[in-house]
This record gives sequence, structure tokens and C-alpha cells, in this order.
Amino acid sequence: MLLVLCVDLDDDLGRKTGFSTPVIGRDSVEEAGVALATADPEDSDVNVIFQGLHIYDDLDARDESVEVAVVTGNDEGDVNANREVGDEVDTVLASLSTSEDVTTLVVTDGAQDESVIPIIRSRVPIDGVRRVVVRQAQDLESMYYTIKQVLDDPETRGTILIPLGILLLIYPLALIGSALEMPGFVLGTTSALLGFYLISRGLGLGERLDTAVERARRSLYAGRTTLLAYVVAAALFVLGGVSGVNTLESVQAETTGDVGVPVMISALVYGSVQWLAAAGVTTSLGQITDEYIAGTLEWRYLNAPFYVLSIAVVLYAVSAFFLDEAGIGFLAAALTAGTLLGIVSTLAFAIVESRLSESTGDAETEQEERAKADGAH
Repeated sequence: MLLVLCVDLDDDLGRKTGFSTPVIGRDSVEEAGVALATADPEDSDVNVIFQGLHIYDDLDARDESVEVAVVTGNDEGDVNANREVGDEVDTVLASLSTSEDVTTLVVTDGAQDESVIPIIRSRVPIDGVRRVVVRQAQDLESMYYTIKQVLDDPETRGTILIPLGILLLIYPLALIGSALEMPGFVLGTTSALLGFYLISRGLGLGERLDTAVERARRSLYAGRTTLLAYVVAAALFVLGGVSGVNTLESVQAETTGDVGVPVMISALVYGSVQWLAAAGVTTSLGQITDEYIAGTLEWRYLNAPFYVLSIAVVLYAVSAFFLDEAGIGFLAAALTAGTLLGIVSTLAFAIVESRLSESTGDAETEQEERAKADGAH
């Protein structure tokens, strides 16, 4: 018996039609082919299925012993897909009620599906492989149709046409740059635009930016204070950076000779730590406010502003010590105060949260006892 085996490695049949595989028998295979053609007329596996039916009908008309079946893999990768095809081939062979030796003719639509041939050969001898090629795909009409389909896809259109357009603009922009006596600037700007675009596409920055904008829009309409807190914090970060740079410049102006790296870092921290601490407190308070409004606030969340202040105190004292703005006594006191502030806030809010949980549990227990008493009466 010859088994005409149609291979669908990525399981388009199952995913698009819901057919359970393997599909065995002429009528069942024809029904599956019609269902796949209805769901996706452009799927190449449709041609594979009907090619298998054509071979079956041709051999059956010659009174040869023949059967047709469709086996599929999955879309999880080559190894898992090949294993799935092997399991389905075993199922097909077990279902054949014949005492004759079985050989197979494999029908595929390309080299990717033909990667399962060793798997099939390990189970049944292979008489041949038939690769289905649509005739129209060899014509100019198919090329035009393919290009048209690609350009109609917004994602593909943006991926191909935007870099191509930037490349085509290089020459006219170079002419403009030469006329303005700035050829290097124009070419550098054009190259930077192309580079930024390719990097953004490669890292998926466009999708992340769209997600961030959508999240900000929802936060704005929902009246969330976090958005406002982030805006204020960003402004404070900028001010902190400017203040840190100004402090560094003042230290460099007052110091004769080269300024060491520790002193430079200390100057930047000393000048900006107040602003950065304010930004941290602002964002934490905004988040706490939103959690309270949403009814999901936990007492431990209140530790955030105190942690920010503790870290700020420590950084301020250390940077001041390196700049000779404070002595060892001030440094020791600040380190102790910052540590105690963090520990005390953690213990205080943990105790409050524990007491509230106990009181809530007692209230619930009392309500349950009252309910049981009412039920007994």
C-alpha cells in the first residue's frame, strides 16, 4: 500500500480550522482541505492537501492500493514539531487495516516541511517526495502581487520604506549641505536618523513608547497623581543635575591642580542630593496617594519616603566629608541618624500593620460567631 502523506509542519490546519490531526481518509482529507481553504485561501498548505488528493485519485483510478492522510506538527519550533509529526505518523500507520507492506509518498510545500523526512523514514519507507509549487508564483504577476501585499501591510511598509527613503535622501541632502558649506553636518544628521530608526525597530522602542503614552493617557483621564508626581520629579532631577554641575565647577575653581575622581563625585552628589531626595519623596507620595485612592494601600508602603530621606542624609554627609564641608563627628551622627530613621520607620509601620490585622481578624471572628449564633436560634 502507498500512503500519500501531506505534511503541515507548523499546524496551520489545526490552528486555523480546529481540525484534530492526523486526518485520515479521502473524504476527511478533502473536508479538511476545504475548511483550510475557506479559512485562509492564501495558505500554501491548501495546495499540499489538494495535491495529495490529486495523487490519491490518480492512483486509485489505476486500482492501486493507496491511502491519503494529513499529519501536522506545531508552531513551537523544529524539534517539537518534528516529534509531533513522528507521533502522528505512528498513529496513521497503526490505523491502516492492511497486511501489505506500506510505503509513503511525502507531499510538502517547501524545504522547511521536508526537514521531517528523516523522522518519517525512520518509521516507514519513502518512495518519493513531491514539493508543491504554485505555477503563478513563477510569473511576474505573482511578484507584483507579493510586492503589493507587502506594501499594504503597515508594519512591513514602515520597516522597508522608511530606511529606503532615508537612504535615497542622502544624495540630495549632501548637495544641500555642500551648497550651505555644511556637508558633514547634513550627512551626519541623516546617518543618525537612519541609525536611530534601525535601533528603535530592533529594540522595539516604538511599541514601548506607544505603551508608555497610552499608560500616561489613561493615568491622566483617571486622575492619578502619579503622573503629576513623575512630571515634578523629572523637573527636580534636572534641577539637581544642574546644581550638581554648578557645585563641581565651584570646587574645581577653588582647587589648585587636578581634582580627584572621589572629589568630583562628591561634588556632584553634594550639589544634587537635596533635589534628588525631593524627587524621590514626590514620586513615593504620589504612588502612596494612588494606592490609597484605589483601596490597596498597605502600611509598609509608607516606608518609601523615609527610606529616601535616610539615603539622602547618608549621601549628603559622606559627600560633605569628602569636600571638607563637615567633620568626622557630623558624618558619624548623620550615618547613625539615617540608619535609625530607616529602622524606626520600618518597625513602626510593621507594628501598626500587625495591630490592624489582628483587630480586623478579631472583628471577623466576632461576626462569624454572631452569624453562627443567629443560625442556631
